[in-house]
Amino acid sequence: MATDADEAPLLSEEPLRPGACSRELELREFRDRYVIRSIDGGGAFAVSRSNGSLFLLSAEEAATGSDCKVSKIYGVAGVIRLLAGSYVLVITSRKDAGSYQGSAVYNVNSMKFLCCNEAIKHLTTQEKRDEAYFMSLLRIAESTHGLYYSYDRDLTLNLQRASKLPAGRVHKSLWKQADPRFVWNKNLLEEFIEAKLDEFIIPLTARFTLKEAPVSITLFSRTRMWRRGANLEGATANFVETEQLVEYEGLMSSFIQVRGSIPLLWEQIVDLSYKPCLSIIEHEETPKVVQRHFHDLSQRYGDTVVVDLTDKQGDEGNLSNVFAAEMERIPNTRYVHFDFHRVCRGGNFDTLQALYNQIEEAIRKQGYFLINSKGEVLLEQSGVVRSNCIDCLDRTNVTQSFLARKSLDLQLQRMGALSSSGSISQSEDISDTFKKIWVEHGDELSLEYAGSYALKGDLVRYGRQTLPGLIKDGMSALSRYYLNNFHDGVRQRMILSGASCINW
Repeated sequence: MATDADEAPLLSEEPLRPGACSRELELREFRDRYVIRSIDGGGAFAVSRSNGSLFLLSAEEAATGSDCKVSKIYGVAGVIRLLAGSYVLVITSRKDAGSYQGSAVYNVNSMKFLCCNEAIKHLTTQEKRDEAYFMSLLRIAESTHGLYYSYDRDLTLNLQRASKLPAGRVHKSLWKQADPRFVWNKNLLEEFIEAKLDEFIIPLTARFTLKEAPVSITLFSRTRMWRRGANLEGATANFVETEQLVEYEGLMSSFIQVRGSIPLLWEQIVDLSYKPCLSIIEHEETPKVVQRHFHDLSQRYGDTVVVDLTDKQGDEGNLSNVFAAEMERIPNTRYVHFDFHRVCRGGNFDTLQALYNQIEEAIRKQGYFLINSKGEVLLEQSGVVRSNCIDCLDRTNVTQSFLARKSLDLQLQRMGALSSSGSISQSEDISDTFKKIWVEHGDELSLEYAGSYALKGDLVRYGRQTLPGLIKDGMSALSRYYLNNFHDGVRQRMILSGASCINW
């Protein structure tokens, strides 16, 4: 809430540790500038309201002046330049989302853009219309769902990768530690990086978590989302790295899975039909696109097992057949097709056992990561399962939850929380927690991408489809249809064009 500048100053918290970001900030809005000052003992900077230029301030300079509006903010997400000037995105409220390795994690509750666009009065009529349109896209960005951050812990690296980094890395600024693939605001931060405003640079990522004791289970999903398919560099849309973290009596274990759009050049054009047609784009670079994608996966994760959950009929079948043909060219990567809709037609979660039987040996060989309380690595994960359907939401989430449940049994057996033949199904508390976090995980990803709750959640929660679940799925499907046909175009333009410097 805004206050007058002559009210009591905001109190400082404990000093920042090396590499950490300022936890709370004071925003002072003058006629000619914005001043943002760290409350917890850090620095300050100003932003010109006329042209958006950034400049550092001393403590004395930051406290100068009284004719201003003062409010508290919780971070700066970056700056974007449009026709009339700059717009600085700040975090205006946050929610506590739990903790990770002793560090508090927050969910972005609300954001707003600070306008530095006095040059708008010099624009032509058409440029003013364009600026107004871009501003409408920025207002969508202000309400982006599912962004998380920590002031002193990098959330973009999984446990195994983080364990291999030099110890001194944790003292670097958070943006220098982060994996740029999963930093939502990566490009928005460029001007702050150039100005060396490290303590104000907060990497935002997508992360969904729920923890329970005595066995703590946490899900991290680090996302990169666009529309469909891949680009020429082999980066795919809807790419998500999901890490299942388990903590028990000083041991911490991590199991990684990834999902991503089929790495071909293809599109699905909205045309008011319930299931829009899929179109494969003919391009001489297609084989190289697939090769680049799987080379990157092998470099990051090791051996890859590809699980393709698409239908074998219709447009999906055509796309799947092209994908399967391209996969024959990829060495050291196993491709498995599993027609989810046909095999799981009866709505029974356990029918996925047929898929697991095909890849169980590979999953056990890939293993999981395990570290003790002293930081000693006991086991490493040597590969990854990559799952996909068309939009990488419902079928993929159900399948990944099944594989995660199998891994969780193995993880807890090794950690001593279960007997050597035990299963989480024998522990109601652990089983209920597992089901809850995977259902919520599916809903969060679906809300972020499609604007509706995930379908097929009953298969995860109850192991079968229920009548209330069918009704809920029907409502969610109708909501998706409406949003995809009448609202998603504007949202995608915000992501891909008008605010193209936002890394989605």
